[in-house]
Amino acid sequence: MKNRLEKIDMQEEVIVEVLLDSRVTVLVMSSEFVKKQRFRLKKIKNLIYIRNVSKIFNKKRPRENTVEINIFYKEYRKKQR
Repeated sequence: MKNRLEKIDMQEEVIVEVLLDSRVTVLVMSSEFVKKQRFRLKKIKNLIYIRNVSKIFNKKRPRENTVEINIFYKEYRKKQR
């Protein structure tokens, strides 16, 4: 499904194909996507360790950066970091 993301710090929009799951605890973008779309990375203080549904860590390294976006879905808007 296509959705609109807004880069908050740049006030720029991107239309993307996304998979939304209301049960997730954190949203993740691939580093390739972040680079391609030129998102500005921000260092985070508390590293984020990502787990799969099976509870096994997804990557050996924790996430060290975040991006600030607004996600638009129909009439819904959600700010994410």
